[in-house]
Amino acid sequence: MQYRNLGRTGVQVSTLALGAMNFGSIGRTGQDEATAIVSAALDAGINLIDTADMYGRGESEEMVGKAIAGRRDDIVLATKAGMPMSDERNQQGSSRRWLVAELDSSLRRLGVDHVDLYQIHRWDPRTSDEETLSALTDLQRAGKIRYFGSSTFPAYRIVQGQWAAREHRLSRYVTEQPSYSILQRGIEAHVLPVTEEYGMGVLAWSPLASGWLTGAVRAGREISTHRSAVLPARFDLTDPANQARLDAVEKLTGIAEQAGLTLIQLALGFVTAHPGVTSALIGPRTLEHLSSQLAAADTVLPADVLDAIDAIVAPGVDLAAQEKFDTPPALLDAALRRR
Repeated sequence: MQYRNLGRTGVQVSTLALGAMNFGSIGRTGQDEATAIVSAALDAGINLIDTADMYGRGESEEMVGKAIAGRRDDIVLATKAGMPMSDERNQQGSSRRWLVAELDSSLRRLGVDHVDLYQIHRWDPRTSDEETLSALTDLQRAGKIRYFGSSTFPAYRIVQGQWAAREHRLSRYVTEQPSYSILQRGIEAHVLPVTEEYGMGVLAWSPLASGWLTGAVRAGREISTHRSAVLPARFDLTDPANQARLDAVEKLTGIAEQAGLTLIQLALGFVTAHPGVTSALIGPRTLEHLSSQLAAADTVLPADVLDAIDAIVAPGVDLAAQEKFDTPPALLDAALRRR
């Protein structure tokens, strides 16, 4: 396992990090399997575990808490808040009112007295940067969080957050968690230049592109019922974007075979090759999945392999732009762009 600095914090984290979204109802991973996955990941050298309050409405946090009991000091523990936790309008977002209350709930579910990294799950356009940053700074000073970061923020919001922290003399976001894979390279054009400029750590989620880059999705092969049930639009091959992904996967599989690698090793090695990326977040549902992903722990792709990948999916290009999750609100709601 390799380790890198988490931005400028001085904290060392593994280049593969364990994402816990699949623990519980989302991935149908039970407690015993989740505990075994966490134990095997830690034994392999992974030291960063990432979850969120909204994963199973707190279920993932509870399962992580049970899985890490007795090993807390070995772990850089990260969670997130901001996505809706109920139908109540104020149980979401990044207001001081919600973050203070929800962090206490996360700590209770995790069974810890602090988290190392607390992340705002999505930019909340209803809440000012000063409101959010001041709340996070106070939670940091209270010892409940060590650092805080953002997740899936557009580049201009990352910049605005850094400037707001400076203007109001508050602590700043030290990490960003964007979606990044061979098939979704848009952040190379805007987010990664910004995070590098500000010395932020980057935890890349979905480096296997929701399963497209595991080797399980191939031409002429039936897509698993789990994938098609959870994310039907993402695997609908009548969609031109998905057909483009399938075509790219077929070519990438050939590159991996020529390099003596699995497609998973190629995909994870690609993500961790970027100098702006700290860690790739893997999200195994089973021990078998974890084992196949740990095989990429020390994968270093040579320049000719990276060049071949560039020839299939050009730098800065998203093959499924509609899945970016960072679209400015005015592009989604007509009322916000009309007088």
